Amino acid sequence: MDLQLDPFYVINMKVNLISDTVSKPSKEMLDFMLNAQVGDDVFKEDPSVNELEFVIADMFGMDNALFFPSGTMTNQTAIKLLTSPGDQLICSKYAHVYNYEGGGVSFNSGVSCKLIDKEKGLFDHIDVMKSINPPDFYHSPKTSLVCIENTTNKGGGACWNIEEINKIKKVCIENNLNFHLDGARIWNAYISNGIDFKEYGKVFDTISVCLSKGLGCPVGSVLLCSKEKYDEALRFRKIFGGGMRQSGYLAACGIYALKNNINRLAEDHKRAFDIGKKLKTLSFVRKVEDVESNIVIFEIDEKIEYQKFLDELNKKGISIISMGDNKLRVVTHIDYTEDQHQYFLSLLDELNI
Repeated sequence: MDLQLDPFYVINMKVNLISDTVSKPSKEMLDFMLNAQVGDDVFKEDPSVNELEFVIADMFGMDNALFFPSGTMTNQTAIKLLTSPGDQLICSKYAHVYNYEGGGVSFNSGVSCKLIDKEKGLFDHIDVMKSINPPDFYHSPKTSLVCIENTTNKGGGACWNIEEINKIKKVCIENNLNFHLDGARIWNAYISNGIDFKEYGKVFDTISVCLSKGLGCPVGSVLLCSKEKYDEALRFRKIFGGGMRQSGYLAACGIYALKNNINRLAEDHKRAFDIGKKLKTLSFVRKVEDVESNIVIFEIDEKIEYQKFLDELNKKGISIISMGDNKLRVVTHIDYTEDQHQYFLSLLDELNI
């Protein structure tokens, strides 16, 4: 695309890179949605929801799956399932369950968090061992759960090593801890490292996956669990207000996405790599995190007010988001086109900050 040849197109360009949740369903997805067979899912009589749950449970090799309206509710249900009030869970200081779920771990489950401070939101089994409170020391909370996030959101889309995950699982078994995976962007991890979904199903007690991050669905997440935990998960979903009626229309979007939109995530990754590479050439950019998937996190020079940088981008039709501490985030997605990509790359070269 030659930006100089089409000034009207450039002037009217709007590029939203705030998140991969900003995408809208494609015409093909909407057509599939309109033809969905539906029923009342509160009575478990929606055939499309039942199909989605079966497909995802089979993908991960787990007993059961349960459709939820949001990833936050899915994670919160998992934590409720695997802890008791007064317990403590171990997670990264960057974890979504700690930073972006409204304090739900304490509000919903009466649980506190032991935070591990490691780069990119990744830690190892030694970190977990060091974070476990002595079970016979009643002055400290009882450690009962380890949560990891794959890919890491605030950690810049980093992917977990499956060998390290297995080592953490061994620590969990030895210390009678449960293990939860916030797999909101597990689809991106699959594209990045090719680890089969069933490998995760062998390790975790519960897994949450999101259909509206990267896959182009308008809404929806799914919780995976054992047969023993399913009825309790269904009850907690009801208590949290997550029971939906003819939600098969939404589930149909998920079915379509799983069939058509996973492999295309490689396009999002390539464009994120391009953006990271371009940012590293700019004098006012101080640091760019290694890009592993569809998230680019970078820091600008401390002498420059980050809001000024955001305002300059907004004037040109580009929306990105601040992560605090002078860190900014770009997330590529299914609605971010090649024309938009070339425009954004060219604009970065032209910015006068």
